[in-house]
Amino acid sequence: MPLNGLDGPSGADPLPALFPVPDTAPPDVVTRSARGPAAAVRAEEPEEAGRQLVFFGAETADPSVADLAGLLAGPAEVVRMGGTARLSVVVDAAWRVHVLVSELGQRGLSATWEPTDDERHAVRTSYTRTLKPLAVAWLDGVAKRPPAGFHLTGRRLRLWLAAAGVAEPPGFLLRLGAADHHCWEPVGRALAAVGLAGDLVGPDAGGPAYRITGRRRLRRLAELVGDRPAAAPPPAWP
Repeated sequence: MPLNGLDGPSGADPLPALFPVPDTAPPDVVTRSARGPAAAVRAEEPEEAGRQLVFFGAETADPSVADLAGLLAGPAEVVRMGGTARLSVVVDAAWRVHVLVSELGQRGLSATWEPTDDERHAVRTSYTRTLKPLAVAWLDGVAKRPPAGFHLTGRRLRLWLAAAGVAEPPGFLLRLGAADHHCWEPVGRALAAVGLAGDLVGPDAGGPAYRITGRRRLRRLAELVGDRPAAAPPPAWP
């Protein structure tokens, strides 16, 4: 089902249905409380005057193909073919498809999606030379491994959360690739380096995932990933 990633589907194939349909009106400016989800406030109110961009936050840099390392920190996969590469990820909700197709389009990457046999959605890019450096950095043979010096930024975390972040009060889960055992430890160190030290949840306990808990860490996560995308349900975003 081809999509162009910018203006919606090409041809007659629509994105998976959302319910409720996201509001297309300009979103309210928000500030985030340390006690829970973001609380909407109007731009003219005093709280907004004191809001500052967070260093490495999603709002401090332009979208880049390098941001897709955030998807690879989670359950995404990358494969090479000749001088090209393709990134793919299976997600569990239609809103994630909408957000990821939009995010990929912002980086000049066309995407397709299709339903899976287990009622999830597979999102994948086209094979492109643009993704070859990412694949070279992350692949050891066919195995996925974070490159030396791997780190997380707000935009990388935003993509990871959009693909595989799950609200699990009183915390938040960032899901990992089930077969990516060699990635789990370095990804955990990268989380800790940006103030998001989490507990590794094993497969037997509902993982693999990192669980982020604590008022300060959850506020930090919300600051880094930026405002909720219109397609994302409010409870699904920190």
